[in-house]
Amino acid sequence: MPVWAWLGGAILLEVIGTIALQQSAQFSRTVPTLVMALCYGFSFYALSVVVRSMPVGVVYAIWSGTGIALISLIGVVFLNQHLDRAALAGIGLITAGVVVINMFSGAGPH
Repeated sequence: MPVWAWLGGAILLEVIGTIALQQSAQFSRTVPTLVMALCYGFSFYALSVVVRSMPVGVVYAIWSGTGIALISLIGVVFLNQHLDRAALAGIGLITAGVVVINMFSGAGPH
């Protein structure tokens, strides 16, 4: 499987795990807690595959930055959470950083 597919899977699992973390109510609900643990575990496994081909700093920046943007979007759209202008600007800068890494950096496979 291509390294970008592994990274995309790691991001998706991290996002699902983070949603489950919020739904676990401080680990008091069993099913969301198990979903969170499994998703985070498999996400880290996928990251371990990716870091064999890409520098860990680049992998982590893409994984965490994309995860932050997706979780924020899900929070606004589905969880009725609100972000102020500063939060939106920060998320925009994170997204811009991920785009710059993906488009212009020679540090990862293309």
